[in-house]
Amino acid sequence: MHLGLLTAPFEDTPLLEVADWAGANGFSAFEVACWPASGGEKRRYAGTSHIDVDGLTKTQGEEITGALAERGISISGLGYYPNPLHADAAHREEVIGHLKKVITGAATMGVGVVNTFVGGDRRLNLDENWARAREIFAPIVKHAQDRGVLLCFENCPMVFSHDEWPGGHNIAYSPKIWRRIFEEWGDAVGMNFDPSHLVWQFIDQTRFIKEFGPRFGHVHAKDVMIDRDGLYENGTMSVGMGWQVPRLCGLGDVDWSDFFSALYRAGYDGAVIIEHEDRLFEGTDEKIKRGFCLARDVLSPFIK
Repeated sequence: MHLGLLTAPFEDTPLLEVADWAGANGFSAFEVACWPASGGEKRRYAGTSHIDVDGLTKTQGEEITGALAERGISISGLGYYPNPLHADAAHREEVIGHLKKVITGAATMGVGVVNTFVGGDRRLNLDENWARAREIFAPIVKHAQDRGVLLCFENCPMVFSHDEWPGGHNIAYSPKIWRRIFEEWGDAVGMNFDPSHLVWQFIDQTRFIKEFGPRFGHVHAKDVMIDRDGLYENGTMSVGMGWQVPRLCGLGDVDWSDFFSALYRAGYDGAVIIEHEDRLFEGTDEKIKRGFCLARDVLSPFIK
């Protein structure tokens, strides 16, 4: 098992400069943010393009992986998190087109994992979204499978703001849907597991990892704090808005001892990638780096 970070918060810093710092500070893996280099979706911690996968050649890929390796960094996966089930067909076509490029780029580089969202249309109910997902993702999953890339979906509901309420922008958040995903596509897909999303949904972490841990193809380490005053004020019908607060590891309600114990029991021995979305440690590169180091110090005793 080894510890790394998702590069998305360093949107204005070249990848190798991030690697210089990370390698010197005890990190050994990157999930590399791969949004379109030409721009596109801009939201908090999205839009970063550290590798331009559009037309990426094998030589270019080898140069990137080699330069990272010189700094002690491997690539755990490429990350691109759009909404492939968006209500607008033109938007769906655009993001799915880039997702396929990310998958192709990963194969070109010899990277075995691409992380993304299933997506969701908040106006549709769960079963309607699932019917759309089965149709839309069949060729995407095949595209990945044909190239030897494991497509991993994150278990984030994507409900943080009113334009995502009430249904969220990603339906792959509950055990019910995850069983459907693995029944539909089997070993062709995996989960990019983030424990923070279980906390505020009141889903038992130990039970979840026991059931789905063998299907984890990638793991995020992010914490969340339940603001009890906010929960009292807004109630659970607000679906987390006003009371789920993303935090760095050790500053929230995730039980990290249980997390690692369950991961080891499930047989997971890959990268654990810190995802930084803590507003208290953002605004400058120095604050972001301080946050990553704080999370590193909390998690590193469990990384063996």
